[in-house]
Amino acid sequence: MQHIDDTASSSFSAPEIREPILLTPGPLTTSHEVKQSMLVDWGSWDQDFRDMTAKLRAELLAMVSNAHDAFDCVPIQGSGTFAVEAMLGSFLPKSSKTLVLANGAYGLRIAKTLDYIARDYQLLDKGDYLPPRGDEVAALLAEDPTLTHVVAVHCETSSGILNPIEEISDAVSAAGCKLLVDSMSAFGAVELDMGKVTCEAFVSSANKCIEGAPGFGFVIARKTALEAAKGQCHSLSLDVHDQWTVMNKTGQWRFTPPTHVVAAFIKALEQHKAEGSVAGRGARYAQNRETLVAGMRTLGFETLLDDRWLSSIIVTFFNPADPAFSFDQFYELMKQKGFIIYPGKLTVVDSFRIGCIGHIDRHVMRNVVTAAQQSLTQMGVKSASPPQQALAERAKLLS
Repeated sequence: MQHIDDTASSSFSAPEIREPILLTPGPLTTSHEVKQSMLVDWGSWDQDFRDMTAKLRAELLAMVSNAHDAFDCVPIQGSGTFAVEAMLGSFLPKSSKTLVLANGAYGLRIAKTLDYIARDYQLLDKGDYLPPRGDEVAALLAEDPTLTHVVAVHCETSSGILNPIEEISDAVSAAGCKLLVDSMSAFGAVELDMGKVTCEAFVSSANKCIEGAPGFGFVIARKTALEAAKGQCHSLSLDVHDQWTVMNKTGQWRFTPPTHVVAAFIKALEQHKAEGSVAGRGARYAQNRETLVAGMRTLGFETLLDDRWLSSIIVTFFNPADPAFSFDQFYELMKQKGFIIYPGKLTVVDSFRIGCIGHIDRHVMRNVVTAAQQSLTQMGVKSASPPQQALAERAKLLS
């Protein structure tokens, strides 16, 4: 693998590495210290591990602006999707009707989950390019008074779009409905201020912006919502109320926890705090995005999204129109140079994605751009410009 020479700042220390850099929205590249933290075995019933669980719950709550004592944190074993389903199944009563706001694969996955757990819903599908806006949400809620809840994705990583959660929250609150948020790929780097966002609960995962390893997600919810969730969940293992009750009573997880991943997460939390918490982490990711986008545009690549909606989490680029370009070959060439990129997940155009999160900084992103340039040369691609049809489609949808 290519050696990555990263002259990092004093607030960010990246070790010399020869393993591939994961340019994905999680799992992502973790620090050496986080990896090293997984080398110790822990007893899940032991007091030391209970103390670790209590620490991660408290420190995650401390990241939520203006949460005060109204919220609590409940870790859930499994991937981020497990935590999303746990939130939906626990906080949406069987009699509820939910407005699902989708502008990509993860909003659509929420709708699919509601099909599985037999919760009624209405879908607003905005496609790949645009966010759901507050006035649209307000209009739909006014049209259908049977709607009781709204579910929104904070950062839709299939496109990289950062959705306007505050204005969505305002519309939901004004209609007297309740908001649930999938903040899987945003929490920890994008502020969630409970003084500006009124929600019942939101979810994220260990292997996203906190830069831990995969193995558990977590639900941060109002205590009133947790209390009201008793008996609502369709699943024993995903019952947030039951997990919360047992954790508060015993300090333990109900079922075998991912002990090594929790230990790694404690180290990741320490590094997150040392970097300046949410603001510091978000600032580094923003630098990563700016460096990446500027460099890729210099090569001729074009972003799917208008600059206004680009998140600092992941960026989607159109595939070049040049017939010499093949994503599969491009992927392999980038991998040979030490970078694992992400295929596109759009419904309309061919694309690929490059993540900006993980234990990387702007110096690494410069190397990414150089690797992309070298790969295009090896493929014989003369222009990275996207198909005119794709640009015309985007312009039509954005007009």
